[in-house]
Amino acid sequence: MAATACSTALLGVAGARLPAGAPPTVLLPRRNFSPLRLQDAPRLSLLPAKAASDDTSAASGDELVDDLKAKWDAVENKSTVLTYAGGAIVAVWFSSVIVGAVNSLPLLPKIMELVGLGYTGWFVYRYLLFKERRKELADDVESLKKSIAGTEAE
Repeated sequence: MAATACSTALLGVAGARLPAGAPPTVLLPRRNFSPLRLQDAPRLSLLPAKAASDDTSAASGDELVDDLKAKWDAVENKSTVLTYAGGAIVAVWFSSVIVGAVNSLPLLPKIMELVGLGYTGWFVYRYLLFKERRKELADDVESLKKSIAGTEAE
């Protein structure tokens, strides 16, 4: 009875009335709603996973730490390395501040998205679409890796 009075009052405010034979729960939400639970969902496994008993991650972690310690001990000018590392952290922070400021401008982020989308399309067309150009990209990456590592004779 209270539900009918409430729904009639709500509809009366809007200027409409419930039909005489309408059930009083027309406007009330269902209370027995049960959301889909993960336990009820069917489980599909496309990639079977197997547990490994080998504890190689801890050994590789120790090897990594030992390797880093050996490389740090081999560095002659530690202050220069720390200065460059600090400068890199400041540069990342500063670029984050710049990106945040650019993102707060109303139209500029959408223009940047369009520029990024255009560059991505150009890159795909230039380097990834044809086999010869993929080979050219692989050669360019290898020469860049060699020049960074210092193994390329100039």
